[in-house]
Amino acid sequence: MVLQNPDNKKLIRHEDFIAGVGKGLAILDCFANDRHRLNVTMAAEKTGLTRAAARRHLLTLEYLGYLEFDGHYYSLTPKVLKFSGAYLSGAQLPKIAQPLLNLLTQQTSLIYSVMVLDGFEAITIARSAAHQQTDRVNPYGLHLGNRLPAHATSAGKVLLAYLSHEQQVEWLEKYPLKMLTKYTHTDNSQFLQLLKTIRDDEYCYSSEEHELGVHALAVPIYNHRADVVAALNIVSPTGRASKDYFIQHILPLLRQTAQEFRQFV
Repeated sequence: MVLQNPDNKKLIRHEDFIAGVGKGLAILDCFANDRHRLNVTMAAEKTGLTRAAARRHLLTLEYLGYLEFDGHYYSLTPKVLKFSGAYLSGAQLPKIAQPLLNLLTQQTSLIYSVMVLDGFEAITIARSAAHQQTDRVNPYGLHLGNRLPAHATSAGKVLLAYLSHEQQVEWLEKYPLKMLTKYTHTDNSQFLQLLKTIRDDEYCYSSEEHELGVHALAVPIYNHRADVVAALNIVSPTGRASKDYFIQHILPLLRQTAQEFRQFV
């Protein structure tokens, strides 16, 4: 018997799959952006485990140092950062991205990032260093490892645009479009048409779909095989830079920088 991961389509023989590892990681996955503290009942509901099984996994993760318990709720410990740190320090794309992003910021005094798709979210894997910012606005909480709903962000929509139509339909079935602001796209047919337009244009401009007062622009990053592996984007308060400025002045810079990635990835 062969199992298939519904997210990445990877296959594994049933006898090679360690259910305990999968259940333990499912528990860790519960501590998402909107839920930082869980009790046994909440963990069981989120994972589909029994309360007894959820309790054992929580206790094991606490014993191993990945969770801490305050007598009522479990929360993550800094130990979980060892995995993200290993990825960010060892993966090729973040290393390549950092100097290129910093150069963009030096040229424009704006903040840029590189994002990849993971399920229904786009994840920040590289971000330029701030350069003499006069405001303290940090839209989206742009930090490494930050996860944002793909359908409401420029980078996320770029990454979705380069999936096959069948993959896009499957993604929408699995992750229904949620309204985050009055500007968020929530109609599947219109969203699919938007993704086609983004793919044709090779960029995406998004305004106030995830957060009011914030807009963004993103372009695809290709590897040497012409596969889209990430998105390069800029996010800024709407009062700091106009859409016209983004399109006329920033878009050429993003495309030029994205082209530079191609020789390295």
